[in-house]
Amino acid sequence: MICLVTGGAGFIGSHLVDRLLLEKHEVICLDNFDPYYNPSIKREHIKSAISAEKFSLVEGDIRNRKQVEDIVKDNSVEIIYHLAAQAGVRVSIENPSKTHDINATGTLNILEAARSLGVKKVINASSSSVYGKMKYLPFDEEHPKNPVSPYGASKVAAEHYCRIFYEIYGLRTTSLRYFTVYGERIRPDLAISIFTKKALNSEPIEIYGDGNYTRDFTYIDDAVQATILAMNKGDGEIYNIGSGKRITINGLAEKIIAITGNKSKIIHTAAKKGEAEHTLANIEKAKKGLGWEPKIDITDGLKLYVDIKGLH
Repeated sequence: MICLVTGGAGFIGSHLVDRLLLEKHEVICLDNFDPYYNPSIKREHIKSAISAEKFSLVEGDIRNRKQVEDIVKDNSVEIIYHLAAQAGVRVSIENPSKTHDINATGTLNILEAARSLGVKKVINASSSSVYGKMKYLPFDEEHPKNPVSPYGASKVAAEHYCRIFYEIYGLRTTSLRYFTVYGERIRPDLAISIFTKKALNSEPIEIYGDGNYTRDFTYIDDAVQATILAMNKGDGEIYNIGSGKRITINGLAEKIIAITGNKSKIIHTAAKKGEAEHTLANIEKAKKGLGWEPKIDITDGLKLYVDIKGLH
């Protein structure tokens, strides 16, 4: 298959690129290297892919509709893995317009190009942030969508566009609601990255609020496996992609400290706005529809990640 991976130099995107190349697909990576975090980190992510015969990098932006159409047309793209996004709840609160432009309008550009140029399928990266205010746990895919940040709202919009393009135009789409993915190449602004760096240096770990809010963490290999499976399954569907388990942020910090064997102290500061209180995925639909199941639990995943960070 000829695959376009938008946001292919990012955390999940670069792992997906590596997997697609390993499976002998042709891969075009589209990334704008936004300075949301250091672009050199993203370039390091795709360093090994650059030398691959079936890999090509296009530096561009999904907000540029003509550029997206040209990439799809010139490369006869068959599958689009759409992972490009303005990530970050707090960033979306500071700049909701940019978040909307990238996550909603950018997704519409991808879908329009796919529809008009005969792309076989679009797999859309969504987020557990679409749920927002908790009515019950675990979240199943039918749980009300009440996002508590512009980021979550933009992901709801993107999902609806994917659904509409499937129902009205017959464009095959699948949306995957990732629950806090972590592992090698994780974004430097995410908790596991920050906590691990602090713990390895025996520095205090800062937790916003009381730390009793919970998260469902998904190891990167599990997330990529689900994404690959969606190439041929789940047309018109939305799936939760999580571990089906949760841990408090206090518990996460304590686990990382224990794994590193260091003596960092935990300190609590004021809570931040826009953060969901709890996340927990019901993954039964993904098990049945995609034939997918997570393999790596939080303890083993953190050990793998700490081992990698400890080597650098």
